[in-house]
Amino acid sequence: MAADDEALIAGYLDTLASERGASQNTLDAYRRDLHDFAGYLQTHHAAVRSARREHVAGYLEKLGQAGLSPASRARRLSALRQLYKHLEADGLVDENPASGARAPKLGRPLPKTLSVSEVDRLMQSASRAIEGKTGREFASAVRFHALLEMLYATGMRVSELVSLPRAVLSGDARVLVIKGKGGRERLVPLNSAARQALDRYLALGSDPEEGLSPLLPTKWLFPSRGAEGHVTRQAFALELKSCAQSAGLDPERVSPHVLRHAFASHLLDRGADLRTVQQLLGHADISTTEIYTHVLEERLKKIVFEHHPLAKK
Repeated sequence: MAADDEALIAGYLDTLASERGASQNTLDAYRRDLHDFAGYLQTHHAAVRSARREHVAGYLEKLGQAGLSPASRARRLSALRQLYKHLEADGLVDENPASGARAPKLGRPLPKTLSVSEVDRLMQSASRAIEGKTGREFASAVRFHALLEMLYATGMRVSELVSLPRAVLSGDARVLVIKGKGGRERLVPLNSAARQALDRYLALGSDPEEGLSPLLPTKWLFPSRGAEGHVTRQAFALELKSCAQSAGLDPERVSPHVLRHAFASHLLDRGADLRTVQQLLGHADISTTEIYTHVLEERLKKIVFEHHPLAKK
């Protein structure tokens, strides 16, 4: 990649981080997308500054031919529009070559979720996995159970969960203060099951029969020896797949984000109002939360079609 292209992209990402509080995951995604576009330009003897509308159109066509989904292509186009909007505002380009490009038509897929009974099977599987274990295997199973209970109890994003600072425990034991996207803070309550699982995790090493040393005080609530200093999203997701298999569930249907969907859907199903669910999930826009009402509508339709005596006539 040309040095000028790299500098322009880096400057834009710095602005995203400093002025909009973009998360590291968001910055990494934008960086990959924009570097890919810069690479495409290079093969067509162009650069970020000199790109024209036909370059953007050709890039999107190439992505489609490569089999990239409409959602992924729309995300790439959004990244390009925002980059050039930034460069145009700074006087670094004369026009935004992505402004006239048409985004691929998107269907709005309903989020995948689990039933209450399926979530119960996951919890029971995680709890049973603790039995009979000792040493590090026991500690790992207790930690996973605490993570799982907290994820479903709060609806946190998995990145928020694994990177919880230990200081989050300094306030009211019944709630956690979570810092989400854009640095926005929100309160999420802990139910009794999650609190008990967390207390058991925090007590690791206090019983001599466990053969463990007490948890060392660190910055993170769920520390790890890895480079990040805490349990990673990937490691937790792999443990969750294994737990799903032990629970007799299809691992492909189960992920940390599916449990977040289950949290929201189950709350709405039991009468929670949309605004409350929005606040608990940390959605900036309530339209993002509204998708869960469609999940309930589809479920109700299915029940009627399957069980109403006149539905098949």
